[in-house]
Amino acid sequence: MKRLFCAFALICATGAQAEEIPEIETCLNAHVWRYEWLLQIHEGTPVGDILGGIWHMQNVAHCATLGIVRCDRSDDPIACQIDLADRQDAITAAVKQDLPEPAQLDGDDWPRRLYSIAHALAHGTSAGPDCAGQPELIAAWCEANNAGNRLRLAVLSWEVARYLGAAPAATDAAWVGPPPVLRPRARQ
Repeated sequence: MKRLFCAFALICATGAQAEEIPEIETCLNAHVWRYEWLLQIHEGTPVGDILGGIWHMQNVAHCATLGIVRCDRSDDPIACQIDLADRQDAITAAVKQDLPEPAQLDGDDWPRRLYSIAHALAHGTSAGPDCAGQPELIAAWCEANNAGNRLRLAVLSWEVARYLGAAPAATDAAWVGPPPVLRPRARQ
């Protein structure tokens, strides 16, 4: 799976066209599939014993960044980033829909404390209009970036709740689809 994300980074670094960069949904499908795979591998293992951990918010941030790069390389970056922010917020709402309240999870171990904190952050409100007063292009980027941050916190909450057995699989909740098919690269 690391190769998939490295491939995405290479695509962006080499000046790929917008169509060659995966949509945020495709990127999230790959991330969630990887997370579900890790859960299966480490089923029953205390989280402190899992080498390297299993919660990787940076993967969701990477997906959001790819979405912004895709928009930057599109014919209409402003409209694309406004649409990207809306799509990320729709996914965020779907993720949060099935999250249990922290009080529903008995215990005081650190995954439950982490869940409580992540849940609070995912359900928090902004301190104000972060993007106000900016030129249109910067404001669109800012809104897409902030939507990516909200999505990241919601997915972290879901990951911890899923680890605790308190949230459904993302595919069952229908906020992601199957992972992308990895095809071998054609030789040249």
